[in-house]
Amino acid sequence: MQILLLEDDTVLADILVDFLSESDDVVHTYSMKKALALAEENSFDLYIFDINVPDGDGISLLKELRSFNDTTPTIFVTAFHDTQHLKDAFQSGGNDFIKKPFELEELTQRIENIKRQFGLERELIITDTFRFDTDAHLLNSDKKAISLSLKESECLHYLYKNRQRIISPDELLQNLWSYEEMPSEDTIRTLVKQLRKYIGKEHIINIRGEGYRFE
Repeated sequence: MQILLLEDDTVLADILVDFLSESDDVVHTYSMKKALALAEENSFDLYIFDINVPDGDGISLLKELRSFNDTTPTIFVTAFHDTQHLKDAFQSGGNDFIKKPFELEELTQRIENIKRQFGLERELIITDTFRFDTDAHLLNSDKKAISLSLKESECLHYLYKNRQRIISPDELLQNLWSYEEMPSEDTIRTLVKQLRKYIGKEHIINIRGEGYRFE
């Protein structure tokens, strides 16, 4: 899993990077502006944002990212204990909130809950027939294994992670390609058509004029 960590406390940041790096790939920054640039240039599975950093705050950062259709699940870390910051964190699009000081095991459990909720485990049971290995880009069933291209895998994973809502072609383009490499919507249609062929049209519904929904 790819994690972006925004934390300006050097001691805590070192502890978190060492701890999280045991199982995941972690990119750390002390700066809100740098975090924004990293999020725009790379694809992450999870954000862990401190609310208060020297050049801004994690809540404003997430609001900006959400305005660009970035749906990456986010855990806020903060020394604030008032309910207003809690309210602001969730209203900005945050998914969880952890107060300093905290035990690393508490963070682990919150991350595991996010992984279950957003389909971030390595192997996902996506239909009655198929299991999806997100690292190996494989669709596995009792009868066969289908090897996906990288973009097929990323597209399927994105649709599955956001299965509670309709995903537009434009959102897929923004989240699966960098701006310089962004193809036309025909590429999205081709990807989705192939995925529907693999797992069945009933699992990726085409909502005319709007986009696609995983079921």
